[in-house]
Amino acid sequence: MKVRIALLAVVLIAAGGASYYYFYASKPQAAQKAPAPPAEVGVIEMRRADVPLSLIYAGRVAGFRIVEIRSQVSGIILKREFTEGARVKQGDVLFRIDPRTYQAVLDRANAQLAQTQATLIQANEQYDRIEELARRQVATAKQLEDARAARDLARAAIQGAQADIQTAKLNIEFTTVKAPISGPTSLTSPPEGSLAQAQQTVLTTMTQLDPAYVNFSTSESEFVDLRDMNEARDKPLKPEDIGVTLQLSGGGDDPAKGKLDVSASTVDPRTGTLQIRAIFPNPDGHLLPNQFVRVKLSGITLQQVFVVPQRAVSQGPQGPFVYVVNEGNNGVSNRPIKLDREVNGGWAVRDGLKDGERIVVDGVARVRPGAPIKPVPADATKPDGASPAQTPATDSKQAK
Repeated sequence: MKVRIALLAVVLIAAGGASYYYFYASKPQAAQKAPAPPAEVGVIEMRRADVPLSLIYAGRVAGFRIVEIRSQVSGIILKREFTEGARVKQGDVLFRIDPRTYQAVLDRANAQLAQTQATLIQANEQYDRIEELARRQVATAKQLEDARAARDLARAAIQGAQADIQTAKLNIEFTTVKAPISGPTSLTSPPEGSLAQAQQTVLTTMTQLDPAYVNFSTSESEFVDLRDMNEARDKPLKPEDIGVTLQLSGGGDDPAKGKLDVSASTVDPRTGTLQIRAIFPNPDGHLLPNQFVRVKLSGITLQQVFVVPQRAVSQGPQGPFVYVVNEGNNGVSNRPIKLDREVNGGWAVRDGLKDGERIVVDGVARVRPGAPIKPVPADATKPDGASPAQTPATDSKQAK
């Protein structure tokens, strides 16, 4: 009985194995794993365009004029007519110096003039007499020459006396020190009663704030790039074509519009920069000397460049590149590019791309060169997905 049961089990196992081989092992596997669908990526089409470029520099405000007020005559300071540090207008009296010494000099010069005038009258009368006697051949030629010389000396003495009077009057005028410009005064000045030495004693310092200078610097390489870019334009920009505005340290923009004034003709060997100066109206005096500001230059454009969103740029061993859609099979190939400047919407690119080509912007991490893709329009609402036509540019940082 046990032998029959064992035989029956063997027969069932053999039948099951034959059935498995017949239905599974003897037939090709029908259900293979389906291939992955093409990666869906966002693409944009490249078109050259003129892109506005906004340049931003750190700058410092400087006074239009800084004047040291010195006494032109020596004397005791009798009175200071202003409050130290106050703003004064051009022509306001600042100091009064004791004029009595110079008044005495003027009186003496007037007396000297009266004396020389009397001498001249006497010399003229003497000359007329000698001339008449010489005509009658009573006086000698020597006497006539002496009379003429005495008359001329008297005339010269009058001119000298008049010059002394003018000098004395100027010295008296200089005892009243007036403001040569409008602006604030310094916080320190000699006290009343102290001695002012002519051309030496600094009575106060004044700063003209309207207009105000703003000095800023640019690197030598950027200056050369901007100069070459401007010279390549069909109509090069002039200084008056460039808008200049300020951003104050508090973050607000100054509504005043300035203009470029002058640039240095040499490069600073210590910093490798060139200094540029702009001039701004400052009627309210809100721009103060040595104040830190940011200078914004506008009106400059990059001509005929592509704008590539930052998220589309990848870095490889050979530098930056983008994935360009192959129109034949919807695959991609990596294309090296040369970045120019960072602008609104991404990077400005001059070389490496062609008009009409499409590049991958969204889903860069999912693509491989030669692998099929499913291109769709990119999401332009992302921060750096702006089109090249959008303005203004917000940064001038050059790509390394």
